[in-house]
Amino acid sequence: MSKTIRWISVGVAVLVGMYFFFFADFSSFTYRSEAFGGHERFIPLPVLNKADYVARLFALAHVSTSTLVASSEAALDSTTTTLGAKRLWPVNTVYPNAGAILPFKRIVAYYGNYYSTQMGVLGEYPTAQMLSMLASTTAEWAAADPSTPVIPALEYIAVVAQGSPGSDHMYRLRMPDNQIEKTIQLANQIHGLAILDVQVGLSDLQKELPLLEPYLRMSQVELAIDPEFSMKYGNPPDSVIGTFDASDINYAATYLASIVDKYHLPPKVLIVDRFTESMVTNYKNIRPLPEVEIVMNMDGWGSRRKKKGTYNAVIYPEPVQFTGIKLFYKNDLRPPSHGMLTPAEILKLTPAPIYIQYQ
Repeated sequence: MSKTIRWISVGVAVLVGMYFFFFADFSSFTYRSEAFGGHERFIPLPVLNKADYVARLFALAHVSTSTLVASSEAALDSTTTTLGAKRLWPVNTVYPNAGAILPFKRIVAYYGNYYSTQMGVLGEYPTAQMLSMLASTTAEWAAADPSTPVIPALEYIAVVAQGSPGSDHMYRLRMPDNQIEKTIQLANQIHGLAILDVQVGLSDLQKELPLLEPYLRMSQVELAIDPEFSMKYGNPPDSVIGTFDASDINYAATYLASIVDKYHLPPKVLIVDRFTESMVTNYKNIRPLPEVEIVMNMDGWGSRRKKKGTYNAVIYPEPVQFTGIKLFYKNDLRPPSHGMLTPAEILKLTPAPIYIQYQ
């Protein structure tokens, strides 16, 4: 073998070695192998745009990357700015899998139950009017933040906490399939999401979530859980404010992740409502997963000043991953309130909520 050929062979070997050293892990996540017609085929999978993801996180947190010790992806590892200030947001946690909704889109949801005119927009207005209102609301948010596309959503209370114990003394009522399916059909009609909200009463997530799997395995169906109505100490709903621990939230996230893996779905969104510190305990133990994006949603009602105060006291100091805020068309207007928070005011919150819910 000539010296030239030997050097070419060595060069090729080095290049191959470098490829596997630097790109083998990447490649293993870029293709999925499947059997098709008796032959193996490799299907390209989407890849998360990490640079865009990180940039959007910093934009939500109102942090300029020019003030950071590190930049781009490494910036998430930095807990201080070049000025030495401690920062809580954005959160340095796991990257979601490709296909994640957040923070690439803002979810704007209408909430309620079709059986009740008192529980939110879904049951208060005729369907056509409600969908028209939602379209106007999403357009308002798209105009307020043109850099973030908006996706509409219907958040339906699929498991409703009750004042009466029911036959099994669990103080909750599961909605019939046709009502859940109605929500999914309407969400498909508006090219949006269906979010199934769960109020467990004296039951628990381990009993309630598996019953919703036929719907949660659909790619356009997300999950919300409400600590307010998780009555761990036997009190009837509405007698005291309930609570979830990090272990409850982690169970929900892990359960959703198992569905994502089983059915080859894009990441799910898990929304956790709260308006007091005690509604969520041990927040530092909450673990976002590549398959599940977690939103801590500020659920309290009141004046603009009160809502900002609650957000800054409960949501801002206990970072998990993403944040949301709930707006009440009626309760937020009770005196001494002089109007609801506007999109422009909400976008100034730190971090800016990426999930917006209207009741």
